[in-house]
Amino acid sequence: MRVNDEKYLAEIDRIAASIYCNHDSMGLNKLGESRIRQHRHRKAQLLYTEGGVTHVTTPDKNYFLPARHFMWIPAGAIHSITASSAQVMMRNLYFPVQRKEAGFYKQLAIYPVSDMLLEMLLFTNRWNGHITREQDSAFTYMQAIKKILPEACSSSLSFALPYPKTERLLQLVRYLYAHMDEEQHFPEVAKRFGYSERTLARVFREELDMTFVQYFTLQRMMKALQFLLDEKRPVNETAYMVGYNSVPTFSNTFYKIVGERPSDYVKLKGVIKKA
Repeated sequence: MRVNDEKYLAEIDRIAASIYCNHDSMGLNKLGESRIRQHRHRKAQLLYTEGGVTHVTTPDKNYFLPARHFMWIPAGAIHSITASSAQVMMRNLYFPVQRKEAGFYKQLAIYPVSDMLLEMLLFTNRWNGHITREQDSAFTYMQAIKKILPEACSSSLSFALPYPKTERLLQLVRYLYAHMDEEQHFPEVAKRFGYSERTLARVFREELDMTFVQYFTLQRMMKALQFLLDEKRPVNETAYMVGYNSVPTFSNTFYKIVGERPSDYVKLKGVIKKA
């Protein structure tokens, strides 16, 4: 963790009624990692990152925050943030909780960023620190960003992998991750880890709330995003590295989950504009 991270986390809630704005690169901690430790705050957080792969970890899930998406983190939610490099730029807006807020603001979720919202977020470059009602135009602008989110973000994306509750299933999903470039058949995987097919199907539903195919597909797509964004690999190479022999099939699957074709998605990254 960076030397100033403790001070930064404490500063967020220092003025309860303010909107706190921060634009900063992740930096490196003493272990050479770009990471902000597990924490929570009384304000809700809009997190938008540029320049690399970002993971947000909660007690029960690992979220992957890709380019051109933001995460809404409700007030009080426990989370840590890990980035692929020190070059990742974090854009954070922290909002005080209002009475009778819409359900949107109570759910931790990832949403695509429209061109309009992106320009609004980049415009906040000019501010850093606490924004109070006395700063009328800046405070109104920040409030406008928050208020348009429920209408501007009609659907969230499932970029989260739940944690297995048992060691055997944990070993199984780690195996899938390590061998995702190979074709995996459900009966063979079940046998390898000592499950009957029926039992493994039930365990996936009970522990992970999804099927084997849904989990493995999402695991592959999250790794594909890392290859495309962080390692700058071409689409066809990425497809083969996550186990797809057909690039069109990979592209169709990617589109269903991400909402963009992989070839189009990598063009959306844009240029980092630092404050």
